[in-house]
Amino acid sequence: MIRLSQEHLQSIRTYAESIYPDECCGIILGYLADESKTVVEVMPTENVWNTEAAAEFPGERTTESKRRQYAIAPEIMLKTQKEARVSEAGSLNIIGIFHSHPDHPAIPSECDRLYAWQGYSYIIVSVQKGKAGELRSWSLDDTHQFQAEAIENII
Repeated sequence: MIRLSQEHLQSIRTYAESIYPDECCGIILGYLADESKTVVEVMPTENVWNTEAAAEFPGERTTESKRRQYAIAPEIMLKTQKEARVSEAGSLNIIGIFHSHPDHPAIPSECDRLYAWQGYSYIIVSVQKGKAGELRSWSLDDTHQFQAEAIENII
């Protein structure tokens, strides 16, 4: 389960709409506790998918554009994790990634699955004709398959 506020959900939706028709992406920071993750911050990032990024991901979809793919710069992931560990909110961790699916359902693609990391939550928001709609969270199981993850709203 992932726990986040209505403000976090709205931030993801608003950012996704602002980047449409491209995929947006961002980092989710928070705490891990037992079987749940609690979100403290959602941090929009630039989608750096390009031909260079595609070279890092061998496969059939390497020429796809930002409308079908996303990438977060590795140096942003590293910098964010370092800063989160010493944040004012305490020792935070990257607990997930969010991204949008322009004009597609909020269901992970095969590419999403191939490049996902276990332990993270993957929030996907469907953006249909510029309007954010369904938002779902997913996590990988022990066989590297996505399973739906419950979302709990916190105040």
